[in-house]
Amino acid sequence: MSTNYLLALIAAAIGGACISAQAPINARLGGHLGGTVTAATVSFLVGFLVLAALTLLRGGVPSAAQVASAPWWAWVGGALGALYVWSAAWSVGTLGVVTMVAALVFGQLVAALAFDAVGAFGMAVREIGWTRIAAVGLVGAGLVLSRL
Repeated sequence: MSTNYLLALIAAAIGGACISAQAPINARLGGHLGGTVTAATVSFLVGFLVLAALTLLRGGVPSAAQVASAPWWAWVGGALGALYVWSAAWSVGTLGVVTMVAALVFGQLVAALAFDAVGAFGMAVREIGWTRIAAVGLVGAGLVLSRL
């Protein structure tokens, strides 16, 4: 296993831990601000400010030509992220953190199989074998088990 691969796995695991914390934090914020949509808005605003500061510090502000060259579907990511953050903040109080994360991961994996199979969004096509399908099935089983 290469160092880059290991670092990518660690970064993804840390990101996953952050998501587990983010949903109940945003749900609590929603209780103070009057709703999960408002909490998700504030969450995105804080995230925007952090990322904008990092972008400026790195000197990575894109040119107008770079912005114009992006395909139309590349602009949908923020809306998808907003739906993701809202759905987590809204559902965590009902489902609990474990079940909410299991449901999110299951949905992510089902979509990821389809995206890998067709090479969606410019990604390389990746074979979908029985082991990958079984992995998604096991996460689905874990989702069911999390509620028994």
